Amino acid sequence: MKKLIILLFISLFFCCNESSKSISEYELIENWAKIPDDYTLGNPTGVALTSNQNLVVFHRGSRSWQVPMPKEKIIEDTFIEIDKVTGKIIKSWGSNLFIMPHGLEIDKEDNIWITDVGLHQVIKYDSNGNELMVLGKEYTPGKDSLHFNLPTDVAVSENGSFYVSDGYGNSRIIKFSSEGEYLFEWGVFGENKNEFNIPHGLDLDKNGNVYVADRENNKIQKFDSLGNFIAEWKNELIGQLYSVNINNYENYLFGIDYIVSENLAPLGSDIIKFDLDLNLKTKFGRSGNYKGPKARYHDIQVDNEGNIYVGDILNNTIQKFKPIKLL
Repeated sequence: MKKLIILLFISLFFCCNESSKSISEYELIENWAKIPDDYTLGNPTGVALTSNQNLVVFHRGSRSWQVPMPKEKIIEDTFIEIDKVTGKIIKSWGSNLFIMPHGLEIDKEDNIWITDVGLHQVIKYDSNGNELMVLGKEYTPGKDSLHFNLPTDVAVSENGSFYVSDGYGNSRIIKFSSEGEYLFEWGVFGENKNEFNIPHGLDLDKNGNVYVADRENNKIQKFDSLGNFIAEWKNELIGQLYSVNINNYENYLFGIDYIVSENLAPLGSDIIKFDLDLNLKTKFGRSGNYKGPKARYHDIQVDNEGNIYVGDILNNTIQKFKPIKLL
């Protein structure tokens, strides 16, 4: 009996120790983004990394979320590029182009892809901001191969084909060729597999599998490149799951959630780490030893050194977490 008690104590010690390690894997770098006082950084809805690992942020300037959507375009710049080391802005552009910025993707050639839910469009730019491709008809929602209804995100594959989550007005994922030709789609409104309730963010792994942040169903769904269901992870907490990002250097998936109290007071967001089979590894932010402000993460990116960047639309800022070595 005495031996059993000792074994149980040892087991509990190591279990708690491992849990403590998991929570302490990442550390917030306070005030990393150096945004000048005279610059209007609105809701940072999209974050993405250039090939040299600088961070690009797609934000809403002085525009707040409105329904119905306004028709006037945002007068401020809506893109900033932030130096990966100093956190300072090195480039800013994008004024008088967008109604309601949302999703952001940067492909391997440093082309910039965005979704504008107010324009109902997906637009591709080169790294200098020159327009290369436009899909969807401006101000015109729809659900066929030529129209979107409040599209939320874009993910580009190695061969240039790309996926769009057509998320607020429709509940589908659409695949296009590299030239923008409609190929196929999947998904309908619902809460079961192959169904979505606001597919809000998506990303691809090295094998071309598609991971979808199914926001209002508060889960992640994984599909192959043809849209065949593989697996899902359901958040046990009542809330929303906003976005996903693959760390292809270490083969991990990161998701971000957001929850509120019964009176809608914000309780904050967690960053949740998975393997690529959607097995939960750890989470931090609202949970664990995080000492930053309550946040509402909208998008997430992981660089080639394992640093994590999140756009916080509650405080209109960018947070950076660095991985820390554990003894």
